[in-house]
Amino acid sequence: MSCGLGLAIPTPCPMTDKGAAQMAAETPSAQTILYVCSTCRAGVAPIEGQPVAGARLLAALQDAHEASSVDAEDKSRLVIRAVECLSACSRGCAIALARPGSWTYIYGNLSEADVADILLGAQGYIASADGIPPWRERPVIFRKQCVARIPPQEIAP
Repeated sequence: MSCGLGLAIPTPCPMTDKGAAQMAAETPSAQTILYVCSTCRAGVAPIEGQPVAGARLLAALQDAHEASSVDAEDKSRLVIRAVECLSACSRGCAIALARPGSWTYIYGNLSEADVADILLGAQGYIASADGIPPWRERPVIFRKQCVARIPPQEIAP
């Protein structure tokens, strides 16, 4: 398949389309998803029987979010999900913040020491109308360690 310029156009991936549809069905529009690359090794060889850096970051984020003093309604607006890879291996550990109709951000070079700032940054993201929190209100790690910012996906009628 090619476009008018003779460039090859990849065929749609049914796995991606199914995943997006399933994710949209499972995620209320006001909910923000914090994806955590749970397989990230952060440049360190895995030690048998020990969780890799990404799995440790995921567990620390889940524990801190559950223990946070944020009220239940606000807490439910953030869902933390493991993903197998965010393809930011040279910038691991990586996370992504996404919400339907909003900008998506991918951040890298994170660790368990960053958990409080990650959750603070997620709250700023949630509070923003379009996924773009004010620059000066973002934690330093969100200002300095952004890997990518992805525009909102337009939903066709």
